[in-house]
Amino acid sequence: MNRDFFDQERAYDLILLGRIAIDLNPLDYYKTLAESETFRKYVGGSPANIAVGLSRLGKRCGFFARISDDRFGEYVTQVFQKEGIDISHIRPCTNGESLGLTFTEILSPSDSSILMYRNGAADLSLCPEDIDEGYLKEAKALLISGTALAASPSREAALKAVALAKKHGVRIIFDMDYRPYSWKSLEETALYCGIVARDSDVILGSREEYDLTERFLGLDGSDQASAAWWTGQQAEVAVIKHGKEGSTAYTKDGNSYSIRPFPVSALKGFGGGDGYASSFLYGLLEGMDLPDCLELGSASAAMLVASHGCSADMPTLEALEQFIRQEKEQYGEMVARVE
Repeated sequence: MNRDFFDQERAYDLILLGRIAIDLNPLDYYKTLAESETFRKYVGGSPANIAVGLSRLGKRCGFFARISDDRFGEYVTQVFQKEGIDISHIRPCTNGESLGLTFTEILSPSDSSILMYRNGAADLSLCPEDIDEGYLKEAKALLISGTALAASPSREAALKAVALAKKHGVRIIFDMDYRPYSWKSLEETALYCGIVARDSDVILGSREEYDLTERFLGLDGSDQASAAWWTGQQAEVAVIKHGKEGSTAYTKDGNSYSIRPFPVSALKGFGGGDGYASSFLYGLLEGMDLPDCLELGSASAAMLVASHGCSADMPTLEALEQFIRQEKEQYGEMVARVE
């Protein structure tokens, strides 16, 4: 994608809006949560992970978020500062809200699950007053995480940010990030995700997430129908992911490119999506061709499912490029143009 797609004069490459959480991943591999006794703590939450990933790749990130006013909140800000992420608009809650806790269960390389505690979640207390127009207009792009739309006042804060981004020519990236336990109904999911997707320049989601967002549209559930609809709206790029089957990026000009996952010995079945998003978006911000963006995203996803953590294990550009070279020498090209 041409670098002119993003305003290169802006101070921030990406400002993200949404969930920051605490991940607790077991060191007792291949045991149930009931059997696990030892866990390692990480900063988690999809947009937080993406911010760390992009920062590791040399991009300047900001963030709109609410965090808990406690030691876990301190931990988040310390990690973000260490990673070079701007924290000026990450604010502590005032009514006792807590960061969400995510306990992960690694039963096998292909069988993982997540248990989340999100009652009174800090991220959902982000409010419209937290959205600083002056800060936002300094960004090349705004990323909205779908979970931010699940409840008020975070929902209204996200919609305000989208409106201001459109006003100032800030590109809008929508990571659908559907978490069923955050939503009251499928109708709400479709309504609010559809509103943001309609105004987004780049959309990232799984087939399931597109199906949910398109609940009211009467589409036939195919990738081609989804791509045609969203690129017929605002989107320049719509990425549809199919897990182990790979992913395809569709563009407004009618082109599409697919990539197969890079083969790795997986440790867990989660975390790959955030690695994919951060490295794919890095490629877009650098003005790379879509096949190269897909390679970076797929490589990062593979590296993340082979590691214990997510945010802490986001790769550098050097590590990504080395991984891609080695994998392609062994397995050949992964990207194909879809006719």
